[in-house]
Amino acid sequence: MSKIKLFLILSGYQITWLACVFGEKFYQEPLSGFFCGLVFIIVYIFNVNDHKRFFLIVLLISLPGYFFDSIIVYFKIYEFNSDIVIGFLPIWMIVLWLSFATLFYEVFIFLKNYQIIGISLSTFLGPLTYYSGEIIGIIKIYEIKLFLFFMIIFWFLLMIFYLKLILKKIDYSTG
Repeated sequence: MSKIKLFLILSGYQITWLACVFGEKFYQEPLSGFFCGLVFIIVYIFNVNDHKRFFLIVLLISLPGYFFDSIIVYFKIYEFNSDIVIGFLPIWMIVLWLSFATLFYEVFIFLKNYQIIGISLSTFLGPLTYYSGEIIGIIKIYEIKLFLFFMIIFWFLLMIFYLKLILKKIDYSTG
């Protein structure tokens, strides 16, 4: 993958994240992140060579993530400070998980050769990203020990799932 494409994908996700979190917290515009994420995902889809593989990976990553967040919020381990909630999560979490899952399609493939690093980074950076939401004020953590326990387990398992199952089962020799 070219460095320009990598930069554009990472920038698109980061802009989506910023629009979701800062749109909600500082600008009282919870839909700004939702629409920004939709634009990123739509543009990304038009630039994907293998749509079947792309949609499979995005669903296999985003659905468990969205489901996990919903369960943890349901059990009041943490909650989002949001004006527009669908189910248990802010509306923008839909596109945030979908946008994040796009990184697994092309960007995180290199982790196949660095699995211990991938798993370690996932178990550290996943929970840290959520914890930064507490610092910003977008989430409120009620049970810090349970929060850390479940976050570390989830991010560990998500990366194992990606590295050991998804990358091995999905053909990357074409597209």
